[in-house]
Amino acid sequence: MSTDQILARLLTLHPKVIDLSLERLQRLLAQLGNPQDHLAPVVHVAGTNGKGSTVAFLRAFVEAAGLRAHVYTSPHLVKFNERIRVSGQLISDDDLNAVLEECERVNQGLPITFFEITTAAAFLAFSRSPADIVILETGLGGRLDATNVVDRPRLTCITPVSLDHQHYLGDSVETIMDEKAGILKPGVPCIAAQQSSRKLEKVLADHAKKVGAPLLAEGKRWFSRVSGGRSDEPKMVFQGETVERTFPMPRLAGRHQMRNAALAIACIDALKPDFKISDAAITLGLNTVEWPARLQRLTKGPLAAALKPGWELWLDGAHNAAAAEMLAQHSRGWRDRPLWMVFGALKQRDPVVFLKPFEAKLTGLRGVVIPGEENSLSATEATAAARTLRMDAQEADSVLGAVRDIMDQAKDGACPAGGRILICGSLYLAGHVLRDNG
Repeated sequence: MSTDQILARLLTLHPKVIDLSLERLQRLLAQLGNPQDHLAPVVHVAGTNGKGSTVAFLRAFVEAAGLRAHVYTSPHLVKFNERIRVSGQLISDDDLNAVLEECERVNQGLPITFFEITTAAAFLAFSRSPADIVILETGLGGRLDATNVVDRPRLTCITPVSLDHQHYLGDSVETIMDEKAGILKPGVPCIAAQQSSRKLEKVLADHAKKVGAPLLAEGKRWFSRVSGGRSDEPKMVFQGETVERTFPMPRLAGRHQMRNAALAIACIDALKPDFKISDAAITLGLNTVEWPARLQRLTKGPLAAALKPGWELWLDGAHNAAAAEMLAQHSRGWRDRPLWMVFGALKQRDPVVFLKPFEAKLTGLRGVVIPGEENSLSATEATAAARTLRMDAQEADSVLGAVRDIMDQAKDGACPAGGRILICGSLYLAGHVLRDNG
């Protein structure tokens, strides 16, 4: 039986796709022998934006030091196996099927969400293979997230928190922060990125004090900045508790990735002396880190083949307001050429809020539906949202159709020297694009 067939069965075990609770998973884990209690030291990462990139940097640093890491992330872009890395490698189809079917058999058809039972499968796989460290990314929240069954991680990490998934986590960013901070544990250090307001930082600090978790916050216990001007190659400067160190800018594009990398470096420093990860290993990790669909330039596949000389094609999985702001800030460095957007999004997100940071920055936009996604905005809806911001927006029948349409318009006199096309709005759209062009 294929992995897709097994996963399709698991989707039927609970009527709700998301139903935040720990009781169902704790029951199953107990029946499996509590594999989450038999893991290598755990680094648990929660937040709204930058979680996946921070995890990617952590993995890159750990592996550059010659250590073995189990890594759990979500969602996947192309193949479910991406969510579970065992000792540095994507879990094999055979091993994945084995742990999924074992969890299904032990669960005996009782209600449990897809994310809960697949998280149990990840814990089972990790418990059966040696590693030096386990890096867990929360799925949606924190306090009631399925990953929050590890009683005593080695370290917790909070990335920037903003409004997202309000229908599950709460209507205010402060309430959402309190949910995310639910991963903090007594006596376990928490490394935290600088937040968008002092009020948010106070919510986190109050929660840390209440549970007795030492808080190592950016801007108070550690700092990062970019050095170098137009004539010098920019460098990342990291100021820890004692010394200032200089590193190369990370391979991942965007100044926001420097902050994600610095957050990961702060985590590495907090893991010492138990883990020997040198600055040379951190430098190697910064130069080799990979994280698909995060300002990724596409240079192969049908989409790249449709470009004319002088054009670039970029893909990003940004899908909420805070991520859109970061993406728009990065696009300020693209003023040498006109910028076009291919945009598709899910219905539960406000497309106008996402597109607002790009107002007056785009030469044109093409709205597309996300193939195979029932909850996708239609191309008409995506285009209408852009037009409320007075963008030159038109519908396209597909991403490839959008790129070809932009090229046809360029042939007719627009952008004679070339330009850039940014595909964004949803991780699901990004996954669809990578299947054929990654």
